[in-house]
Amino acid sequence: MSGRTDLAFDPWDPAFLADPYPAYAQLRDKGRVLYFEPTGQWLVPHHADVSALLRDRRLGRTYQHRFTHEEFGRTAPDPAHEPFHTLNDHGMLDLEPPDHTRIRRLVSKAFTPRTVERLKPYVERLAGELVGRLVAAGGGDLLADVAEPLPVAVIAEMLGVPEADRAPLRPWSADICGMYELNPSEDAATRAVRASVEFSEYLRELIAARRKEPGDDLISGLIAAHDEGDRLSEQEMISTCVLLLNAGHEATVNATVNGWYALFRNPGQLAALRADHTLVPAAIEELMRYDTPLQLFERWVLDEIEIDGTVVPRGAELALLFGSANHDPAVFADPERLDLTRAENPHISFSAGIHYCIGAPLARLELAASMTALLERAPALRPAEEPRRKPNFVIRGLEGLAVEVP
Repeated sequence: MSGRTDLAFDPWDPAFLADPYPAYAQLRDKGRVLYFEPTGQWLVPHHADVSALLRDRRLGRTYQHRFTHEEFGRTAPDPAHEPFHTLNDHGMLDLEPPDHTRIRRLVSKAFTPRTVERLKPYVERLAGELVGRLVAAGGGDLLADVAEPLPVAVIAEMLGVPEADRAPLRPWSADICGMYELNPSEDAATRAVRASVEFSEYLRELIAARRKEPGDDLISGLIAAHDEGDRLSEQEMISTCVLLLNAGHEATVNATVNGWYALFRNPGQLAALRADHTLVPAAIEELMRYDTPLQLFERWVLDEIEIDGTVVPRGAELALLFGSANHDPAVFADPERLDLTRAENPHISFSAGIHYCIGAPLARLELAASMTALLERAPALRPAEEPRRKPNFVIRGLEGLAVEVP
């Protein structure tokens, strides 16, 4: 199958990574589904299509519940990468019903609005402490000092990971998430495999400890649910915990630094936010739309589909471009403008359909807590230097964000 050679889409080009949104506009002009030869994927850039396909049951996050690799026309993963795939393939994000339904039902109890509301005092206190230390130091790295430790601590607290054990969580997560980039290198695969093994071994020991001495944490709750008849294998439990940690902080960390970087580059909007803190909830939604933390979400075509006259065969892979969808002028007026008062904002940064982000309410709580604390305690916060973007496309973020508190 030959692909288009005139696409502006180049996820390995530093200029594209710095600002992919002009290229997305060109993609949307060229069509609704476009084959991209370097990754063997069909790019879907329009909001209406992305939104509909996220809910389309002819697509799946996996195909192995219906087909072997051979039947689906795909090559089995490298056996050397097996620990990563075992870990990844048993998490609910990469499962389809009925397994997805069973696991999500169990985990969703920890993310009900009432549960999240109970976490609010803890999240706000922790955000205040982190921002307080940043202010006392006169500045620092907003990513390392606030954006990262807040959601990592919250999800670790929910899971029941002791404070003394938390240091490796973020490096393990970063290495595992490296495999979600397009055409990851062998070096990235090696790091992901090593992190998968180490993280799984740690969780296996923690689960064993919780079996002996249950607590009021999520791991103990999953063990109790299993014992009461809601079957959850140990591998599913391990994969669920890793998924919750990775998904539970990765987007929040990047939304925080992407958001503040966008505010620094739009001083009028930042001034409006500083003058009126009631804009915080709308600001969070707009900042997640404006510079989307997760740029792409992949789905397998389980049954042939047709998009705008183009037949996409079974066995193909769709790349749903969240960043492009969130800048589609058919849905968002003047999409390249940051507008913290945007009234209609149906962004899809948290996905949609059965794989809609289960932790979205918690992410919104964490983002609001850190933003409010920074607005209240560091009202003159400013960038200390131009940040460097991570050389990633799928998970979009910064290497750091140096700030000063005058």
